[in-house]
Amino acid sequence: MKERGDRIVTDNHMHLYNNLKLKALKQFRNAGGTHVFLVSLLSTHYDMVPTSGEDFRKIFDFHLSLVRKANEIVKVHPVLAVHPAEITILGERIGYEKACEIMKEALAIAGEYVAEGKAVAIKSGRPHYKVSKKVWEMSNEIMGHAFSVAKDCDCAVQIHTESYTSDGMKEIAEIARKSGIKVERVVKHFAPPAVKEFEEIGLFPSVIAFDNNILKAAEEGDRFFVETDYIDDKSRPGAILGPKTVPRRIRELYELGYEDVAYKVCVENVEKIYKIELDI
Repeated sequence: MKERGDRIVTDNHMHLYNNLKLKALKQFRNAGGTHVFLVSLLSTHYDMVPTSGEDFRKIFDFHLSLVRKANEIVKVHPVLAVHPAEITILGERIGYEKACEIMKEALAIAGEYVAEGKAVAIKSGRPHYKVSKKVWEMSNEIMGHAFSVAKDCDCAVQIHTESYTSDGMKEIAEIARKSGIKVERVVKHFAPPAVKEFEEIGLFPSVIAFDNNILKAAEEGDRFFVETDYIDDKSRPGAILGPKTVPRRIRELYELGYEDVAYKVCVENVEKIYKIELDI
């Protein structure tokens, strides 16, 4: 077991794009952060219009090259995303059936990268905005495919979804069960501090570190991750939360006597769900 004094601090969901770039990770490190799950972005962020799943290899390879540079600053764990909004972006250009096919192929390729040890998880989900019934059904199909891919390559899946509702999360958990993946390895990105409800449903929450969300979560239990969802976009500087936020929130947990929770959240939960070993 690691020494508690090592103070591992993990941000479970962060992006790097066109604002601070690697400087964001220096801010994270200087505030006390040690480990980051760095998630790739939408195809539009790479000025790409994918016409096949194979085109996502360029995105994944670019992301992994960024991860190699980032690893010189902090410990970085790459997550390869086929963002659920691709269904709209691609669907409006090439048709929704073709978009669905491309996204499923891209997820399978992301799974190959995980199987090769190049990434630790994949990202999928369903739109957080209103779509037609047809697109919603396709999105659930794509998400279910992501769960099957993750089961086959033995990795976790971070999911981007609509705002939290108990019924919505139960529906996703059922899709996960049908795929055969362990439901706890489906990680709800941008989650509220509803730790007990998530435990009952089975999904694993990655709690967004707004205000006193992390303290609220700690008061309910220790089955969660912490994230900023830092986007690093010049048009939205500081969104969603700045890179210093998680280290500050974790420090608050230590100061308020939640040392065991802080350690579980940043170390033990991470190692269990992602099946990786953290080191300083």
